[in-house]
Amino acid sequence: MSNGFMRYETKNGVEYASVYKARREGGKKINDVEYLGRVIDKEKGIFRNRIRGTFRFSIENGATEIVPAKMEKLILDFGDSFFLGEMLKRIELLSLIRHVFDERMDCIASLLFYKVLLGGANCYAETWWEGSYARIMFPSAKLPSQRISETLSAVGDERVCRAFFTEYLKFISSRCGDSILVDSSGMPNNIHMPLTAINNHNGAISNETRLILVLERETKLPIYFRYAAGNIVDVSTLKTTIAEVKAFGINIRQAIVDAGYYSDKNIKALQKDEISFVMRVPPNRKLYKDLIAEHGVNLENTKYLVKYRDRFVYIKRITVDFFGTEGYAYIAIDIDRKHDEIKSYMNKNFDNDELTPDDMNSALQNKGRFVLVSATPVEPGEILPLYYQRQIIEQVFDISKNNADLLPLRVHGIDTFRGHLLLSFITTVIYTLVNQMLKNSDFCAIGAFRILRNLKCKVFDESIIPQEPNKKMNLIAKHVNLDYPTALLPTVVW
Repeated sequence: MSNGFMRYETKNGVEYASVYKARREGGKKINDVEYLGRVIDKEKGIFRNRIRGTFRFSIENGATEIVPAKMEKLILDFGDSFFLGEMLKRIELLSLIRHVFDERMDCIASLLFYKVLLGGANCYAETWWEGSYARIMFPSAKLPSQRISETLSAVGDERVCRAFFTEYLKFISSRCGDSILVDSSGMPNNIHMPLTAINNHNGAISNETRLILVLERETKLPIYFRYAAGNIVDVSTLKTTIAEVKAFGINIRQAIVDAGYYSDKNIKALQKDEISFVMRVPPNRKLYKDLIAEHGVNLENTKYLVKYRDRFVYIKRITVDFFGTEGYAYIAIDIDRKHDEIKSYMNKNFDNDELTPDDMNSALQNKGRFVLVSATPVEPGEILPLYYQRQIIEQVFDISKNNADLLPLRVHGIDTFRGHLLLSFITTVIYTLVNQMLKNSDFCAIGAFRILRNLKCKVFDESIIPQEPNKKMNLIAKHVNLDYPTALLPTVVW
């Protein structure tokens, strides 16, 4: 066999080997090919095929021994946990989590993986962990419901939260710019704590706590969260939110917020901190009424017409005074929105005898109209794309509520509540980052995780053998330049 040679090839992420032995027949050189099978350990020369089972082979000695089959211990969901772990290691987020949470790392990481990969009530986390490769990755996790509550309470300690954000904001500083989006969302609950209070939002009354989220505009990454009692209105929270973000050393150049944050005090505070802003003016404000009265009548002129996606909007920019500082207002009429709002209003009020024609004309005059303001001049055709980037934060809230287990709240006590919010925040960050890694592929994070869960592995005494990935699994791995291993040690080294 000394004149032979080995040939390796990879199919569907799995490496196979054959041995070629040269001989001459009738003056012609012929290679006899012997198929060795799947490569188990290339350095030790261990292979496996259906006929021989697992065996050792070398060019010099041929097949020298049959390697006894190891006793199979477990079959686990492999692909989703392995993929997520590799991605988080690649961007060094997993090492950040280990650094911050230290001895609680295995439990915290297991809960995060559970929230990202499956989700649901924490009482099912242990059941998921028992059937997942995550139990190999994080073997010290203790996930009975009582231990999870204790972990959330410990993580919710204010010192731990600050330690996380100190490290996390360092982690994203190289990725992020200095333009932020700020918004809030209600978290309905009946938990007996000072943060639960009655809120009246557009006529809907509920017990809730407010979650305030800050995103970096360009990367769409969540950078900070805080919370407030449900009866504290948004307009009162902007100055404190920005002050807390700046306290962690984050430079803010621009803030884009919704109408709920519009107030004289907030504009003055932003001006004092030299923070540019874009926000919508509520219809009940004097500035709105004055601008509409002065400029709204002659606004529907094609010289003011701009296109935003598939919408046509009349926008006129004028200079306004913000407490002695020059600012800019954008009076706008959305054609489609005006039509829809007029139609809805007339369907409800056409036969209302209590309304006079003047009442109806006054109501119809404001349909489809809105006013935006900015501290710096923006071209009318660019103000809508800039302002509507705040919709990104609504999408992130959807991820938090639907995929990061933000709601429903199943905790008791402020520390546990804060710990729950922190893990939901980290989960949202992970979703955002993985979606960015899968950009321009056929898969989103949720879809990729669902597909990869079907890639199983078999656990033996001395090795873990992943099974063969299918076409979709290989496409996901190829997009992020990831190789599925042929075999792994039964302990993971970070």
